[in-house]
Amino acid sequence: MRRFWQYVRTVLKVMFRHPIAGTTIVPVLPDGRLVLIQRRDTGEWGLPGGIIDWGEPIAVAAGRELEEETGLNLVKIRRLVGVYSAPDRDPRIHSICVVVEADVDGQMQVRDTLEIQDVRAFSLDSLPQENLCHDHAQQLQDYLTGKTTLA
Repeated sequence: MRRFWQYVRTVLKVMFRHPIAGTTIVPVLPDGRLVLIQRRDTGEWGLPGGIIDWGEPIAVAAGRELEEETGLNLVKIRRLVGVYSAPDRDPRIHSICVVVEADVDGQMQVRDTLEIQDVRAFSLDSLPQENLCHDHAQQLQDYLTGKTTLA
């Protein structure tokens, strides 16, 4: 029984004292526009993404999150934009986010109506820079300047 409680304590410590791993996608449509989602809770715009499920590779999680939030299909991951790990990057939890640029296609449609209010494509000169959630302004800046960031 003592061994069982040691295990439970270890699991709880891992769950509550370690960052959560997630992925964010910079979705690029065939015409070059970027796709952003509008969060239902804050009204802010952001890149699609979310938490990586247990046992799930990052590339699979990126495709799943993209489809769940935007209705789009991940065609090809182009490059790693960066890994973002600042403890205050997400006000809800300490998370480590792997950001990738990806070619996408399909029809935009909000699938997760509890989290997502809208999904829209933006040209590079019309991105809503002042109304972005979390650290997505930094992620987009790094993407637009061609940087690969470890932050």
